[in-house]
Amino acid sequence: MPSSIYRSPAARERVRDWCEARLAAWPVPHDRWQVETSAGLTNVVRTGPDPKPGRGALVLLPGTNMNAAVSLGFAEALSRVASLIVLDVPGQPGLSAGERPRRRRMDRYGRWLTEILPQVTSEPAVVVGHSLGGAIALASGSDLISGRVLVSTAGLVRLRVGASVLGATVPWLLRPSVPRAERLVRHMSSSGASVSDELSRWMALVGSCCRSSLAPAPLPSSVLAHARSVANMVVTGSRDVFLPPARLGPAAEQRLGTHLRVLDGAGHLLPEESPERLAVLVAEFIEARRRH
Repeated sequence: MPSSIYRSPAARERVRDWCEARLAAWPVPHDRWQVETSAGLTNVVRTGPDPKPGRGALVLLPGTNMNAAVSLGFAEALSRVASLIVLDVPGQPGLSAGERPRRRRMDRYGRWLTEILPQVTSEPAVVVGHSLGGAIALASGSDLISGRVLVSTAGLVRLRVGASVLGATVPWLLRPSVPRAERLVRHMSSSGASVSDELSRWMALVGSCCRSSLAPAPLPSSVLAHARSVANMVVTGSRDVFLPPARLGPAAEQRLGTHLRVLDGAGHLLPEESPERLAVLVAEFIEARRRH
């Protein structure tokens, strides 16, 4: 049976109001609508150039606790590469349904992505997934997926949670506040990286309004074997506290047959820290696929 990620209906409305306000204030032209799926209503944001037949599209799946409204900087960078569709993952804080599956979570998320892709694009799509979003991209066997860019991706190896991250996470969960959220975000980012006030306020809101959402376990070998049928690029930051290169690199080679790309000096929150650098890698990946 599904359970809601929100602590109460009032908490859900607080999160939705924050997201609505962020998207309404975004100066980048975009369209937004909702699609009914077996996982509930899914929020869709489209931006960038109008899709052209044969040019393909980009689909962005944000990570744990993230959504389109939080990912505007990365979305703007990606929209300069190709027509972009951003999906709020059901069961995560945002504008999609709040219910999350309790059992066979990644199997259901994979089927959700397979179900929704033909409803949002008629063109083959490169799916860009961060963290949880990467695991969902790997779990889907949709014929519309022409390639994947997997950023600090879950699904290949268990995330490492060290003492310093745990020491920042527990106070944030028990008594959420903006300073505690900022401390957690700093641990998830590279040393010395600037942390936006907006991201700290968002994480404080998530801590107050939402139940914790655990990272998925590594996907079954049979699922990953099927995921190798298209090209996959795996990217992480050199200072990623959850998925350091020393752990993610061997898993990417053994389980996906691909070499890990490492962004020097970056942490786990690559879409927030290095949106332009990531967008360049996505553009290179798309161009390589077109030449191929």
